[in-house]
Amino acid sequence: MLLESLKPEVISILKKNELSVTDRLQMICELLKGQVSYYDWVGFYFRNGDKEELKLRTFAGLETDHEIIPFGKGICGQVAVSNENFVVPDVQAQDNYIACSISVKSEIVIPLFKDGENIGQIDIDSDTTDPFTEKDERFLEFVNQEVAKIL
Repeated sequence: MLLESLKPEVISILKKNELSVTDRLQMICELLKGQVSYYDWVGFYFRNGDKEELKLRTFAGLETDHEIIPFGKGICGQVAVSNENFVVPDVQAQDNYIACSISVKSEIVIPLFKDGENIGQIDIDSDTTDPFTEKDERFLEFVNQEVAKIL
């Protein structure tokens, strides 16, 4: 399975201590977007200081206007509040959805915890309807657990 085969690459990137954390996160975004055919946009959002909002730190894919997302708004903002994974098989069916691109059909957002606190998330958009499975959830949870170790 492709996702399982990416785990050693994720670990290898995160161990590159000569690179900044931001550079390593960028490499993770590029790896995932480049290797998983239905990951069309991959980004990491983090809590913006003490504000009740998320700030985009790194991403691979098309530019987005959504660099700041208030807690509760859109899928990412909802995950910041719920602390739970959110898989959206069809964004058209979601009321509280922020469109980043007209080509996006589905989204998965997995919270990133450090010392038990939700400090951010990995957000993936797909131009394919309903491509995400439980394997994606488990893989992205793994990615976030590994990322948390370098934060």
